[in-house]
Amino acid sequence: MALELKTVEPVMPKCWRKETKTHKFCPGCGHGLVLKALGTAIDELGIQERIVFGCDIGCSLLAWDFFNVDSVQTHHGRTTPVMTGIKRANPDLICIAYMGDGGGYAIGSQHLVNAAARNERITVILANNTNYAMTGGQMAPTTLPGQKTETSPYGRSIEQQGEPTRGPEMVAAIASEGAYVARGSMANLRQLKSFLKKALETQMAGTGFSFVEALSTCPTNWGMNAEKTWRFLENDMQNYYKTGELKVPGVKKEG
Repeated sequence: MALELKTVEPVMPKCWRKETKTHKFCPGCGHGLVLKALGTAIDELGIQERIVFGCDIGCSLLAWDFFNVDSVQTHHGRTTPVMTGIKRANPDLICIAYMGDGGGYAIGSQHLVNAAARNERITVILANNTNYAMTGGQMAPTTLPGQKTETSPYGRSIEQQGEPTRGPEMVAAIASEGAYVARGSMANLRQLKSFLKKALETQMAGTGFSFVEALSTCPTNWGMNAEKTWRFLENDMQNYYKTGELKVPGVKKEG
């Protein structure tokens, strides 16, 4: 008796735009999983029709057609103010700014800092893969101490280049009590999805700014195989960049 083979369809977010899949990111890139977690959060909240998704230049620009939502691609580092303007013009929309560590912590840092200080009612999601991936793997604000890149071939020097940027800690120190700030990792998608969902709920409640950093992978520029990539993410990155919630509306930090 012949066996009938059936193709198992992977479970994907309903708000994803199917005709644009498979995605355009490099094999092993973390952006796809971060965006899957975001899509799942959007589905669970039932807010697809209210979303405006803005993406930055860099690897994040490849997300411009990921979802069946209104979207806009901005100039490098300017996604946060563009989404701020859209939100102020139509407060009923749910505005998401999606970017990499360069777009958020380098050229776009002034916008991130001031949006947090003004407590803008938008959600910023930043993928941290410790390098400028789109342009060849140069040192970024998040490159770890001793990490080798195209522009730090001997490893990042704290003495010469300073400490890596801890974005969520910076935003949490600036933002008001109504804000939500967290750092998740693609190594723990359930937790990351929970953080993204809470960030969107904060915007929906109108209490304040919401920001989630997602630790992500870049095996192409790291020059690593699958095993080394995962080890670098779970050990090196997560030991330096601690995951968890740093600011939750209505909850005062002890100490």
